[in-house]
Amino acid sequence: MDREGIDQRGYLKEDFRLFHLKDSQAPQVDYHYHTFDKLVLLLGGRVTYVVEGVTYFLQPWDLLLVGRDLIHRPIMDPAEPYERVVIWLGEQWLEQRSDPGEELESCFILARERGFHLLRFDAERRMHYMNRIQQLEEAQRDQGFGAARMADTLCQQLLIDVNRDMMRSRTAQEETDSYRRDAKMEEILRFILAHLGEELTVEGLARRFFISRYYLMHRFKEVTGYTVHQYITQKRVLRAGELIRSGAPVMKAAEEAGFREYSSFLRAFRAAFHMSPREFR
Repeated sequence: MDREGIDQRGYLKEDFRLFHLKDSQAPQVDYHYHTFDKLVLLLGGRVTYVVEGVTYFLQPWDLLLVGRDLIHRPIMDPAEPYERVVIWLGEQWLEQRSDPGEELESCFILARERGFHLLRFDAERRMHYMNRIQQLEEAQRDQGFGAARMADTLCQQLLIDVNRDMMRSRTAQEETDSYRRDAKMEEILRFILAHLGEELTVEGLARRFFISRYYLMHRFKEVTGYTVHQYITQKRVLRAGELIRSGAPVMKAAEEAGFREYSSFLRAFRAAFHMSPREFR
């Protein structure tokens, strides 16, 4: 990727949205992010998913939790049809449907904290999720009385199931052949996210983590798919967006996110969100 930023893909105008997709020819998808949370349930095909530098080798009925603003990319084997159910979940809808101390977004927060985004089920739980998905699909196609409320309720029930399974299961994390990670790069990624407001350079990171500048640049791109500079810039833009959404003044948000020059911030923000910060707010 030679671009300054990483693309946002998809815009969610509804509370949530379900897609049941099947591709006979695997599409090529670049690294991207969403401003909403996403569930991906694999039904068929051979797919590798890279989420923030961790590579997941999916099996049918694996569930991947991709939180908003996480940079990710699916890599499909073109020899097999790729079938999946994808559910987009709006931030406001998740907040409105949550109870105090029991946020529906907890499963995504926990996945982010663990640095692990995969759930793998036994046969009984697979059947349970199959039924949940079928009911939700039918409700979304229904035109009868209360169909929208039924779909809303079924989506909440699905999220409750995911949260419960996420809180009690580490099955896939214990199966080391289900994913591949680079401990050093993960440490660097965590450091970057924790210090976005500070000066971050390739040279400084290489010194801090006792590796050569060349190795850092090469390995970072190999593991994550983007350069150190691209990653830092994109995460700063997303951090600034979160601050602006929460009510922070635009210039203060840019400064707290780590931008030293307002012109650089504006250029990166427009590239990421295709609008000005004030329009965004």
